Amino acid sequence: MSQPRQILVTSALPYANGAIHLGHLLEYLQTDIWVRFQKMRGHECHYVCADDTHGTPIMLRAEKEGITPEQLIARVQGEHQRDFAGFHIEFDNYHSTNAEENRQLACEVYRRLCAQGLIEARSIEQYYDPAKAMFLPDRFIKGECPKCHAKDQYGDNCEACGASYAPTDLIDPYSAISGAAPVRKESVHYFFKLSDSRCQAFLRQWTRGELSAIPPLQTEAANKMDEWLSGDLSDWDISRDAPYFGFEIPDAPGKYFYVWLDAPIGYMGSFKNLCDRTGLDFDAFWRADAEPELYHFIGKDILYFHALFWPAMLQYAGLRTPTQVFAHGFLTVNGEKMSKSRGTFITAESYLQQGLNPEWLRYYYACKLNGSMEDADLNLEDFVLRVNSDLVGKYINIASRTAGFISKRFEGRILGVECYSPAENHLQDTLLAQSAVIADHYESRDYSKAMREVMHLADLVNEYVAAQAPWTLAKDPVNDQQLHRVCSASLRWFAVLTLYLKPVLPQLAQRVESELFGLTQGLLWQDVAHLPLTKIHPYQHLLTRVDPKQIEALVEANRQDLQPAAAQPHSQVRHSQHQQHAGVVTASLLQEETPYLSIDDFNKVDLRIAKIVDAEHVEGADKLLRLTLDVGEAQTRNVFAGIKSAYPPGQLVGRLTVMVANLAPRQMKFGLSEGMVLAASDPDGKSPGLFLLSPDAGAQPGMKVK
Repeated sequence: MSQPRQILVTSALPYANGAIHLGHLLEYLQTDIWVRFQKMRGHECHYVCADDTHGTPIMLRAEKEGITPEQLIARVQGEHQRDFAGFHIEFDNYHSTNAEENRQLACEVYRRLCAQGLIEARSIEQYYDPAKAMFLPDRFIKGECPKCHAKDQYGDNCEACGASYAPTDLIDPYSAISGAAPVRKESVHYFFKLSDSRCQAFLRQWTRGELSAIPPLQTEAANKMDEWLSGDLSDWDISRDAPYFGFEIPDAPGKYFYVWLDAPIGYMGSFKNLCDRTGLDFDAFWRADAEPELYHFIGKDILYFHALFWPAMLQYAGLRTPTQVFAHGFLTVNGEKMSKSRGTFITAESYLQQGLNPEWLRYYYACKLNGSMEDADLNLEDFVLRVNSDLVGKYINIASRTAGFISKRFEGRILGVECYSPAENHLQDTLLAQSAVIADHYESRDYSKAMREVMHLADLVNEYVAAQAPWTLAKDPVNDQQLHRVCSASLRWFAVLTLYLKPVLPQLAQRVESELFGLTQGLLWQDVAHLPLTKIHPYQHLLTRVDPKQIEALVEANRQDLQPAAAQPHSQVRHSQHQQHAGVVTASLLQEETPYLSIDDFNKVDLRIAKIVDAEHVEGADKLLRLTLDVGEAQTRNVFAGIKSAYPPGQLVGRLTVMVANLAPRQMKFGLSEGMVLAASDPDGKSPGLFLLSPDAGAQPGMKVK
């Protein structure tokens, strides 16, 4: 094994103004799995986090509850730590940004940036609430959108049309706190000069991976940074006026650090707290030439802060920059945004209170995570099927069908590998050979591939057990030697699978290690080839199936009665009944103005580049062609499209087009249609005005259209 690595890992800091929900857990479980894997490999890995505790929302909520901000954040931190522990998320240190370590570090970073000439004070004009006697953050100003004129929109962007603007652009603005009409007032603010040529040159090199052996960003994240860096960066306002809950800026009475300045420094503050308690060398991890690795796990919505502001702050404060920043996508539930009215805005606390096993969710998320920035979907029906099929029907099934024979017939003794038959040796080699492959998948955070590999191995073991049929062997004592060997081999392979699943299922793995195999020390990755197994304890039930009624109860427990949502506007994509069934959507040249579509509505549609690998007439159908589409998945998709009048099949083969990939499959008279392709048409939707959409040259099957 190579030299052990020194690794510091962080997750984004949860804000101390609300409960942990299943969307939050996607990130913390992703990080926890990776950290557990690193520790199993024998590396020195420290996982730190903290509650993000500063800002106007904290101050106002505490005021509303009649308590101090300190009391509020202490209570919420206890709730957060309870929920994380409930899902077996194991931090080496969990701290708070409202801590002395963080105050000292924030002030030190600020002073170093000042010394570099990168902090500038200037007067700005902003909205002021005369009733509350405070300047208003953008999200606490509402009014009419200056672009689409939707009412009650926030001061920084419109949720109806997606437009971005300054709060001063709002029509008839009002304070979301008091309802008073705000007035414009000047104040001195402090800015981090991100526009400085030094910062811009550094960030262009850093984001592209030109300053390190390992690119610090995923490819899609680096491309996003290129978009932002294609022009000049704006300076970053790092100050807020009193009243504000946070740290006061040195030598600037009444001015406070904006929460996004001291929040990432909270990673350092939490680690400093750990170092002070355990004797670790803080500077060894954070000085500019530090050798230990530093990884941040974040959501893609805060990539801007972690890939621009944060590395620039660190660089010019004389500190190390992250080794890599790992960004993940959002979580949808049943293909849609989490919803309180549908009962899919599910808190971590409610999941646990309903008696659902947290490792069910850990496994399901692992099956969905692939190391990219793509969104993940928690499909509740699929959740039940996958957990029951994989964890119970495949993995646990191996032990439940074989352990009883070892306990009852052979005093719990497990035979060694020297007794294996050639076929069993081959299967043993197959399982062990995948150790490096599965490890690579864990390392690259492609847990979905790791889980597929493990379940494929579980299938092989189950096929072996079914073929050997120990329940049949047990009927005749003459078969005892074979029965003993078959069940011993099966349980050894069950232990191998347990080791592979241990980062995802830590509690279940610990039960298998101690309760079944009687091990006093947990298995490490290098143990896979020499498992210390000689006896088992009597088998006890390890995992129950998910009852669909539990999921129904969970959704019902989280359902909230809300005011009926406004009817969704029609989009410019016309869906006739025939066209929906035929798998083609035509965009009409509408002659009347159509209402706006919200960005959330658009984001529900998963548009993908598709390559037509085959096209053929459909017997008995006047308008349909059967298209076989490559959309970058393991299997091709079958789609029926009503474009027969416009395209001979031979002209379509090899062509790229665009399809709706997340449309529910529909069973038609001629077969199953698994999506829709997109075409434009004249107002009547008739030929010859029917034109299949084609992407530009260079597009590849499976690419998302955004």
